[in-house]
Amino acid sequence: LVMETGGYLSHGAIVAREYGIPAVLNVPRAMHLIPDGATIMLDGGTGTIQLAEKAPSG
Repeated sequence: LVMETGGYLSHGAIVAREYGIPAVLNVPRAMHLIPDGATIMLDGGTGTIQLAEKAPSG
């Protein structure tokens, strides 16, 4: 889960914790920087997000 706003007690953080999924919150411009359909690698422990490289098609 990547959110542009929010903190440790935000709804997104609580839902992520309940479902056991990683979350990085308070990422300014996340919606502009991560393209639709992109695959990302997310580390909730360090708060890092990386765009995964696409495999060559063909």
